[in-house]
Amino acid sequence: MARHLITSALPYINGIKHLGNMVGSMLPADVYSRYLRQRGHDVLYICATDEHGTPAELAAKEAGISVAEFCAQAHDAQKAVYDGFELSFDYFGRSSSAQNAEITQHFARQLQANGFIEERAIRQVYSPADGRFLPDRYVEGTCPHCGYDKARGDQCENCTRVLDPTDLIEPRSAISGSTELEVRETKHLFLLQSKLQHEVEAWVARHEEEWPQLASSIARKWLTEGLHDRAITRDLDWGVPVPADTWPELAAEGKVFYVWFDAPIEYIASTKEWADADPANRDYKSWWFEAEDVRYTQFMAKDNVPFHTVMFPATELGTREPWKMVDYVKAFNWLTYYGGKFSTSQKRGVFTDQALEILPADFWRYFLIANAPESDDSSFTWEHFAATVNKDLGGTLGNFVNRVLTFSRKKFGDEVPAGSPAGEAEAKLGEQIAELLAEYEGHMETLQYRKAAAALRALWSAGNAYLDEKAPWLEVKTDLEAAALTLRTAMNLIHLYSVVSEPFIPASARAMRTAFDLPGDTTTWVTPEQARALDAVPAGTPFTVPPVLFARVTEEDLESYRERFGGSPEA
Repeated sequence: MARHLITSALPYINGIKHLGNMVGSMLPADVYSRYLRQRGHDVLYICATDEHGTPAELAAKEAGISVAEFCAQAHDAQKAVYDGFELSFDYFGRSSSAQNAEITQHFARQLQANGFIEERAIRQVYSPADGRFLPDRYVEGTCPHCGYDKARGDQCENCTRVLDPTDLIEPRSAISGSTELEVRETKHLFLLQSKLQHEVEAWVARHEEEWPQLASSIARKWLTEGLHDRAITRDLDWGVPVPADTWPELAAEGKVFYVWFDAPIEYIASTKEWADADPANRDYKSWWFEAEDVRYTQFMAKDNVPFHTVMFPATELGTREPWKMVDYVKAFNWLTYYGGKFSTSQKRGVFTDQALEILPADFWRYFLIANAPESDDSSFTWEHFAATVNKDLGGTLGNFVNRVLTFSRKKFGDEVPAGSPAGEAEAKLGEQIAELLAEYEGHMETLQYRKAAAALRALWSAGNAYLDEKAPWLEVKTDLEAAALTLRTAMNLIHLYSVVSEPFIPASARAMRTAFDLPGDTTTWVTPEQARALDAVPAGTPFTVPPVLFARVTEEDLESYRERFGGSPEA
């Protein structure tokens, strides 16, 4: 048994996330966490809302409530959606926690003591119209590298280049739209990443061959361009305060740490939040400090890769303390909506709360993971979604479960029939299932989600092929014992499917599993060797026929969805 620490990129507090955010971080982390738990590993899956920064301040102002109240409400709203998707966080924390303030300030003091933080006077954009210094992301303009006209002052989301506000062409305030901006002098703390460049390079070099190409190529690109010293404080009312014992003048001015500095530290802090809830039995440092027996896997979309493969590692290295650093970075490309971006303002695309309003979570979980944007961007279309869930979930798995249980109850009653001993067809099926299950396990171990979904689909298909070959609806007319054997074998397949499908479709897996009255069933996984026997559900076991597992998505449904969410990026 191994110890696995798993984190997914923190969803920002401002607004419910869309499906691309779900498949780019939290959902694949959940699938992997569930799988590892089923295999008997000690797993800690940690996430949190990222609550600092100007967007939270502005949203609270617009709502007419305090930032703290806004964040508390938004955290609960997001958590409700993630519960609806059955994301199995061990803890879902908040970056505005006291634990994050404590650990972020500790990191800053350590970096200062080791010579990696420097106080510098800088010239920063000030907006007289707004009466405030503008954080980088609230200066907008045209990117000097790619010409994108909605680039932010911290990063161009089109070409992903990191920017400074003064780099932008024709800058304007994102708050008021004013172009009458001034540049004024103010003091901030800078993390001297340039002094850590060689250490980060050496660390990346030890890991990049194992990482997916997307993660390693982004990290290498940043390192090739060179790490720059970057400000880690801002002039904001909301955030982790700069500690007065180390920087009294800046603390007196109300400086707070910039969100990109404190947000990754929240992975550690959220674990401490979890541990503090049960201190007698939990120790956050056993996962994060001198934790050489822990394997740490991070999940994120490609825009977060630089922060997790370069910036946060530089921060950890600079503390000169043995903090756990990531072992494997699973990075994803974008999920688009008909090739365009999801947009709240333009009411285009499906957001996670809306998704749960119209269809069960398992529909979304399966489709998103089976089409995960691993090697390149993938596009969500309603046509592709309906075709996938109708064929794979409804036509392959759901139909198999329904016709096996319904037919067996009709011909043999409410208990699993006995029938003949297993024969050549069952032995052949057992070998096929064992081979497919080994393939499925291999892809899950290496985090190849599309391939894992294909292997799972092949497992389901094998049951249908066996059923079609044996044709119990014909056997029952001439050989009741043979028909009973076929149905008993098929019911054992249903039980196997309920176990191995759980990481993808947990609710449906429960429905399949509870169809059989097996009070002593403690199966957490089925190995390929065990799968060959197909005898976990013995004859005489009472069973029930569950309701239809996967209702068909009709053309009428699609019409209403396209009308509500837009059927193309231009809609």
